[in-house]
Parts: sequence; C-alpha cells; structure tokens
Amino acid sequence: MATTKKKAVRKARKGQRIRQVAAIPYRLREDGSPEVLLVTSRTTRRFIVPKGWPMKGKSGRKAATIEAQEEAGVLGKALKQPAGTYSYWKRMTNGFIPVDVVVYLLEVTEELADWQEAANRQRAWLPAADAALLIDEPELSTLLRDLTVPVAA
Repeated sequence: MATTKKKAVRKARKGQRIRQVAAIPYRLREDGSPEVLLVTSRTTRRFIVPKGWPMKGKSGRKAATIEAQEEAGVLGKALKQPAGTYSYWKRMTNGFIPVDVVVYLLEVTEELADWQEAANRQRAWLPAADAALLIDEPELSTLLRDLTVPVAA
C-alpha cells in the first residue's frame, strides 16, 4: 500500500482532495440497539474506525470490509450504500493532509480472536452514542451519534 500512500501525498501537494474508505463494524444488542466497534490507531492510540486507502480492482465497500478484518479482526457484510462521509487531517511524516472518507456499515458476523494487527491495536464494542464521544473527528462523531442500522426482516 506504500505506493498508494505516496500517490495520495503527491495529489495532496497539488491541492487535490484524497480519499479513503472506512467501515463502521456493528452488531445489535438484545434490545435491538446498535453497538459499534472502535479500534485504536497505531501511532496516537486514539479511538478510530477501521479505514484505509482505496484498493485497486476493489469497490470501496470491499476495501472497507478488508480494512475491518485487518485492523479490527471482524468479518461481516458491508451494506451496499455508504452510511456517509467525513473529512479529517491525516498525520504524515512531513505534516498533515486533508482526506475525505467514505464510510460503510459492516454487519459483523464473526469476531476473530487473532488478526493481522492485533498486536498494534485495541478494540472496544460500545453503544453508538458512547463511541461518538470518543471520536475526535466531528463529522464521524455525528455519524456515529445519529447511526441507524437496517432492521432484519
């Protein structure tokens, strides 16, 4: 993924907006209210949602699903339509760049005991309103606070 990151930095230096994809992994509690899964970032250790760069040959939904597996150790089905978008300033080695993130809801079907980034991240299941309080990005916090998930028929 290093080439994608370098390409993104070049685009940002030219003043172009760059894009990432993210997943909001969720499950329903017994009372029907959603819980979401947050993970810590590798560098600042603050809570975030799993996200990453678009992947060549994969839809945004598929890339978000892969990021959730790698970063949070969960498997599931991402909804076809994005749940929303948010923007943030990504910390890079030589400064910050603005990034627009397309977010997909991911209904978790399995939580892995061991996963690719388990040694570098912690994860926490929280009610959506509580998760919103831990998120630094205001637009993502609002998305979590106002989260509605589809009800199974």
